[in-house]
Amino acid sequence: MPRPSNNDFAPFYASYVSSVEGDDIFKVLVKQSQDTQKILNCFPRHKGNFAYAEGKWTVKQVIGHLMDTERIFAYRALCIARGEKQSLPGFNQDAYVDEGMFNNRELFDLTYEFRLLRESNLLLFKSFTENMLSKRGVANNYDVTVLALLYIIAGHEKHHMKILEERYL
Repeated sequence: MPRPSNNDFAPFYASYVSSVEGDDIFKVLVKQSQDTQKILNCFPRHKGNFAYAEGKWTVKQVIGHLMDTERIFAYRALCIARGEKQSLPGFNQDAYVDEGMFNNRELFDLTYEFRLLRESNLLLFKSFTENMLSKRGVANNYDVTVLALLYIIAGHEKHHMKILEERYL
């Protein structure tokens, strides 16, 4: 299946989609999960509540944000793949992180949950036919395809993992 075109997602996500290397999004997501777990496992327990600057998210909050975002985008992909015609809502990432109370959780638990979330989503995504992957819906007032949502998930994670590696490790 070809990569998403620029009219398959909101302009805001162009950098995420373009950052994904390769044309097999399923292989990308599997490898990315393995790479992400290696990076997250480098953080000692005491670094979980570390933020590199005032007002920036902690390591735990970044992981929580990645999980919230993957859940929301996977839900959007599921809805659109199943033929949902209603517009799906946006979300305020900062409010979600604030309400997530991630700093009160164990770093190991968040890392493990993220791995399980990705494994579960991969099973869902692999069940999508080419027809489902090409379906178009509306999320946060923008047209988007199911395939584009998978690329956005991968690009979003890549973006945040780069920040974790460069500024937190």
